[in-house]
Amino acid sequence: MGNKIRLTTAQALIRFLNQQYIEVDGVETPFVEGIFSVFGHGNVLGIGQALEQDAGHLKVFQGKNEQGMAHAAIAYSKEMLRRKIFAVTSSSGPGSANLVTAAGTALANNIPVLLLPADTFASRQPDPVLQQIEQDYSPAVTTNDALKPVSRYWDRITRPEQLMSSLIRAFEVLTDPAKGGPVTLCICQDTEGEAYDYDEAFFQKRVHYLDRAEPNERELTAAEQLIRSSKKPLIVVGGGAKYSGAREELIHISETYGIPLVETQAGKSTVEYSFPHNLGGLGVTGTLSANKAAREADLIIGVGTRYTDFATSSKTAFDPEHTRFLNINVSRVQAYKLDAVTVVADAKQAIQRLQERLTGYSSEWGGQIGQWRQEWAAERQRLAEIRFQREGFDPEIKGHFTQERLNEYADALQTELAQTTALAMVNEAVDSDSIVIAAAGSLPGDMQRMWQADSPNTYHLEYGYSCMGYEIAGALGAKIAHPEREVYALVGDGSFLMLHSELITAMQYNYKINILLFDNSGFGCINNLQMGNGGGSFYCEFRDTSNRIMNINYAKVAEGYGAKVYRANTTEEIRAAIEDAKGYDGCTLIEMKVLPKTMTDGYESWWHVGVAAVSERESIQAAHASKQQMLEKAKQY
Repeated sequence: MGNKIRLTTAQALIRFLNQQYIEVDGVETPFVEGIFSVFGHGNVLGIGQALEQDAGHLKVFQGKNEQGMAHAAIAYSKEMLRRKIFAVTSSSGPGSANLVTAAGTALANNIPVLLLPADTFASRQPDPVLQQIEQDYSPAVTTNDALKPVSRYWDRITRPEQLMSSLIRAFEVLTDPAKGGPVTLCICQDTEGEAYDYDEAFFQKRVHYLDRAEPNERELTAAEQLIRSSKKPLIVVGGGAKYSGAREELIHISETYGIPLVETQAGKSTVEYSFPHNLGGLGVTGTLSANKAAREADLIIGVGTRYTDFATSSKTAFDPEHTRFLNINVSRVQAYKLDAVTVVADAKQAIQRLQERLTGYSSEWGGQIGQWRQEWAAERQRLAEIRFQREGFDPEIKGHFTQERLNEYADALQTELAQTTALAMVNEAVDSDSIVIAAAGSLPGDMQRMWQADSPNTYHLEYGYSCMGYEIAGALGAKIAHPEREVYALVGDGSFLMLHSELITAMQYNYKINILLFDNSGFGCINNLQMGNGGGSFYCEFRDTSNRIMNINYAKVAEGYGAKVYRANTTEEIRAAIEDAKGYDGCTLIEMKVLPKTMTDGYESWWHVGVAAVSERESIQAAHASKQQMLEKAKQY
């Protein structure tokens, strides 16, 4: 046995985190950048004391909301292509419960984050302690058990020596590209402070190697044969392609063999939009050009995608009778989807090996790719120039609101600005290397269709979980990852109300973020969904008890926090506000009042949702009948 060192469990944890490194393509860096904390009685005397005594290289940030700071940690890891992480510590009870939403966000997006919620007493002597729930069937159940379904790995530490084996397992998961996701280590609060004689060897530098999984010969042969037998293959660029760094390989295989690219939300900006074979977003929130290509394709080559219902239009985007699938993914589970031929390998490596074998092949798309791009460019230009009229206005979301109601909104919000017009101006005004973040509501649809990302890896959408409230916290995480760039959180009024407290953290630590707030006084996206499926406008508009549209001064909220604020209800005001904000060194918020029903609508796509099978409304009956007809055209699994 080696030398011993006496440490508390919490001190041993912090010392271990400081010694974890990752090596990718020969480059070695520390893996844990820092730790976000909201201290409470469960962790302040344990992990808090350990950090105060010796944090090592770890950066320590004081969060304002457990969910918010965990979302910041997730966004940081996403921006670092999952090659660096933050840890997050909270107290037990409400603090750990607040982590559940963030853990779900990380799990759905396969983003590694280390969650360290405190737990109740291992000794049980003072039970029930403050914030402890009591279940009759087991005293071992605590709030932290709610984190089990949303963790890739979960453990409870009740003795100091358990920490060692648990941390080894945790970092195996955190550094595995196929399993990467949230790890939760619940440490009982009395255990955090207990001492143990740890073996010094446990704290030696550990390098976790992210080796690129190579495709085998059988997989490559099958993939080559499938591509060569296809006439119109189409590459779906997913998040795994971005994390693999496969941009150059995708461009090369696309150019060489005439294979167009379409993007998922996670894959968008892996290859910049200016690339001539990039047809844009796919599926429910996709472009017309991408969805036309998917319909005509006889082979879908999925690169690092989970094939969510939005990407596949609930499995109707492709021809289920004639389209075959080739899936390249580090996860065997994901590669198996849609009865695909599988290549279980790193995206960059697999595409490199495939393009070497396809010499002489050429698709039959020809000039169709360029024609579709031109067609979509014209449609995008139309969306960018929508002008409201008080008579005879035809909004993008049709048949929902009367002209009278739209005029009511224009008067109440004192604006005539269409959301698509505002977004197009934002896209034009921000610098091309800026990072834009969104997550929920109607903006992700507008973004995937309209946003032209002219620099790689500048588009950051959390759409695996579509978590309202992610946007501003995510902007903080992205800014910590890229302090030299402008970062913009594009957020609706609904998401802003859900969670914006990490704006305070950004200002506290001098990380400038810019909030672009699109206010249409309601949950506009869900209002579109309910009315688009035959329902009325029911509790999704922000109206008071007198049925008046609420006009909330969000700019004043941010101004009260100390941010510089702008109010911009015309394209000229938006441009001027963004230009001025670029020259300001602190956080900013630009409030834009936009009209409902002026976001983008779908383009030859369908979304399977739970329409009522029985209703007194004929419109809902019709929507249900339409749903049943679409299901007959969909792939069933």
